[in-house]
Amino acid sequence: MKPQTIHFISIGGSVMHNLAIALHQQGHHITGSDDDLYDPARTRLEQYGLLPAQLGWHPEVIHAGLDAVILGMHARVDNPELQKARELGLPVFSYPEFVYQQSLHKQRIVVAGSHGKTTITSMILHVLNYHQRHFDYLVGAQVDGFDTMVRLTPDAPVIVIEGDEYGTSPIDPRPKFLHYQPHIVLISGIAWDHVNLYPTYEQYVHQFELLADAMSKSGTIVFDDTDDMLDVIALKEREDVTRQPYDVHPYRIENGKTVLLTKSQGEVPVLVFGEHNMKNISGALAVCDHLSITEAMFYEAIQSFKGAHKRLEKVADNGSTLIFRDFAHAPSKVEATTAAVKAQFPRHRLVACVELHTFSSLNKTFLTQYRDKLDKADAAAVFYSPHTLEVKHLDPINAAEISTAFDRPDLQVFTDAAALEQFLKSQVNGLPTVFLLMSSGTFGGMNLNLS
Repeated sequence: MKPQTIHFISIGGSVMHNLAIALHQQGHHITGSDDDLYDPARTRLEQYGLLPAQLGWHPEVIHAGLDAVILGMHARVDNPELQKARELGLPVFSYPEFVYQQSLHKQRIVVAGSHGKTTITSMILHVLNYHQRHFDYLVGAQVDGFDTMVRLTPDAPVIVIEGDEYGTSPIDPRPKFLHYQPHIVLISGIAWDHVNLYPTYEQYVHQFELLADAMSKSGTIVFDDTDDMLDVIALKEREDVTRQPYDVHPYRIENGKTVLLTKSQGEVPVLVFGEHNMKNISGALAVCDHLSITEAMFYEAIQSFKGAHKRLEKVADNGSTLIFRDFAHAPSKVEATTAAVKAQFPRHRLVACVELHTFSSLNKTFLTQYRDKLDKADAAAVFYSPHTLEVKHLDPINAAEISTAFDRPDLQVFTDAAALEQFLKSQVNGLPTVFLLMSSGTFGGMNLNLS
């Protein structure tokens, strides 16, 4: 593909800035704009000479010489740069549409689901990279051994994509994953989320039905056999589409370490833990089998997989006190992660804390989905920012409503980061303790190592 001139509207997005860097590395001329930029995007864009000279939207940067404009979800429908691009008749893509256009001649593998998709995608990338395969990818978190979250080359025969069910762009409300038309799709599980886009559970589930229906002929659906809703979706008859279920990989825990129990390779130690991750391993193994990765090759590689960034990531360990942070915020993720940590460290006291940060988690109607999700924790806390509620134009909520929703009378609720930090430090009492901090945010900038 000859070098192109491409402009990014809302370049600071997590995937958007990584795609910009990936295309820049391929020799394309990249420009971009945004009305606000935060790290790591700001620092990384500056490192590659792609940081906008000034914040804001500037229609004058849109010109007839552009080969394409890529529109991010953060922009608004009335964005002046978007309006100028339309006036000039320029090709405007969302990033999923652009990635698909550049992957027409590749085998497309999409990993989707309400939970686990980032980790499963990361596992597949790790295994392929370990065995020095040539492939492209798009993943929603930083993965050890990869400089960027996106790679898009002209000659890689395969692309592995984390398929997001959130809206595509301000002018396209469809889920991102519907644009990829995969040859192989893995759906890891379905649990209602994104209530601002899908106000009912049925509407949310329907997006995954559409994804399965969009499979190419001779395609394969890999799915979690323990998810009742996935059984309904995956077992629907589709012409020339193969169905491949997976379950929890056999494993055992000994002295805080997890080992896989395999028929061909015996016991295989792994660095990740939790029943949900044993499912993730089974799903990744099933996909890798379609990419000519043998079981022996998979088990050799998976031993060194450390997990994706902020996915059950160990922040501190002094022998007696351990601190993990996790991107978990949806109810199903909170429950699975809390159970995983308690099972891995049964002799430790578990202090679990959740930040309500997303539109769904701060929605009064949706809050009841968190009922019993922190039951495995010995002590539990919730943090939220009233300012976030204002920004998202949501109704105020109070501590009593949150405690009732979680059905946990002893739940500690905080709106001040300093008070939360003081509470957590008060839980360090010399006994073996694990702290689990779950959020897609930052807990108001709290010091996560509690030092």
